[in-house]
Amino acid sequence: MTISFSAEAEAPVPAERAWAVLADYSRDAEWRHQVVSMVSTPPGPAEPGQTTAEVMRFAGRTLHNDGEVVTSGPGLRFTWRTTSGVDAEGAREVVPLGADRCRVVLRTRVHPTGAERYYAPLARFVLRHGLRKDLRRFVQQL
Repeated sequence: MTISFSAEAEAPVPAERAWAVLADYSRDAEWRHQVVSMVSTPPGPAEPGQTTAEVMRFAGRTLHNDGEVVTSGPGLRFTWRTTSGVDAEGAREVVPLGADRCRVVLRTRVHPTGAERYYAPLARFVLRHGLRKDLRRFVQQL
């Protein structure tokens, strides 16, 4: 079973400005409400092979997720996957819409296991809602 959800929004800034924040995992806690900390190795913009260590709060629990950037490009896009913790994968993308605006797209797939599968319909709603709120926060902070 897979829970897939996405969010997209226009941002009134150049694509490069949005990308500078979106591709820098060290800034995730600024706009992702549930993220307590996120550390990438090496630091800097997302690139293939970069690893991440995330601590987040979800449903009253503290979760530790390790991940990696799988691909980067073409353009302002990268894909990621977890290597431990919650089984998930996704993509982040910025699409230029002119000199002073862009579209930001976030995609996530979570693969619940065990008893988590029974809560999948509720989890889908909560996760999709949270992603949309995070994206609104991201755009407001640019």
